[in-house]
Amino acid sequence: MTSSAELHKRRGSAVARGVGSVISSYVDTASGGTLTDVEGRRWIDFAAGIAVTNVGNSAPKVVEAVRAQVERFTHTCFMVAPYESYVAVCEQLNELTPGGFEKRSALFNSGAEAVENAVKIARHATGRPAVVVFDHAYHGRTNLTMALTAKNMPYKHRFGPFAGEIYRVPMSYPLRDGGLDGATAAARAIELVEKQVGAENVAALLIEPIQGEGGFVVPAAGFLPALREWATAAGVVFIADEIQTGFCRTGDWFACQHEGVEPDLITLAKGIAGGLPLAAVTGRAELMDAVHVGGLGGTYGGNPIACAAALASIDTMHELDLAGAARRIEAVLGARLRAIAERDPAIAEVRGRGAMLAVEIVQPGTLTPDPAATTAVSAACHAAGLLTLTCGTYGNVLRFLPPLVIADDELSRAMEILDAAFG
Repeated sequence: MTSSAELHKRRGSAVARGVGSVISSYVDTASGGTLTDVEGRRWIDFAAGIAVTNVGNSAPKVVEAVRAQVERFTHTCFMVAPYESYVAVCEQLNELTPGGFEKRSALFNSGAEAVENAVKIARHATGRPAVVVFDHAYHGRTNLTMALTAKNMPYKHRFGPFAGEIYRVPMSYPLRDGGLDGATAAARAIELVEKQVGAENVAALLIEPIQGEGGFVVPAAGFLPALREWATAAGVVFIADEIQTGFCRTGDWFACQHEGVEPDLITLAKGIAGGLPLAAVTGRAELMDAVHVGGLGGTYGGNPIACAAALASIDTMHELDLAGAARRIEAVLGARLRAIAERDPAIAEVRGRGAMLAVEIVQPGTLTPDPAATTAVSAACHAAGLLTLTCGTYGNVLRFLPPLVIADDELSRAMEILDAAFG
């Protein structure tokens, strides 16, 4: 079999340099909570394809559903010749997402596509141009979603000019805003919007209930409900970007449910289909149906193979109670991380929810970010066979996203590696 070194050499001559990878080993097989590279080395997976393989790699129901669908047909384009599985996925999303109101869904390929289409829907339905987003936000890599994203390097650097009518306000970031309570932090953001943009010009307020690439920032309690209340009063469409937080990742099916927030529109992707590319916008029927026929769609959106995988993934989440599994992971992993933090002054905070946990690493005794130390800890994990990711506006957050089906012994071994890496 070709070695990772040989594959890496071929990659240098074939793959654009701008496409990066976290490790230089090349995967051969994967299942549950582990990856095996082409040399036979096993990795405990604390990345899950960036919160994608919530049901694990090669989940039996997903494999079976995909195989059966491939044998029937691979593509017709729903906009040309529709099929049942697209409708069935939309029915499931309308039922699962927060809110007891009537809903509609539309399917796409990626999280960035879902966000773009949510903005399109909000603008079309309201007739307003402005979109409000938050510090530390990440929403994608297309032109519009780069404008919505806060971080320059590597996502935006020298790729402009970007789309206009995007306005950024402060996020509730308890570690770095002096522990400002949620209501006060929301009032600060709302005041800026009303003063600098005017609520009557705002089509949508777009927010990740827990920020992903921005550092797994969990806003203070009350922040999201206060923004939701203002949006309703101002006629602003409240869009929850649940692309990374959705599908049982945070211990609920969706992170908004933790505080009972019901978004007007919700964007979904990543964990929806067990690793196959699928995304969605789900929301209030009157908003979704405001767009003219032909205004939403795409050649591959809601591909039948991806839809089959999504239906099987959702069945697996129900059957295995993966929201409960995420809470159990939080109890075990969170306790171990807090124990490490007690002895290591470089850890400023342990935060997150469910199986979406992180530590923020700083120069001891300060809040000065230490991205070099963060990279070093992550590299030590990689050397010991634990695949971890970094994130954060300052590059100083180590994040943990295990598959929700990870075995107890794999979780225990991962924690031993983490302990040693911080030591």
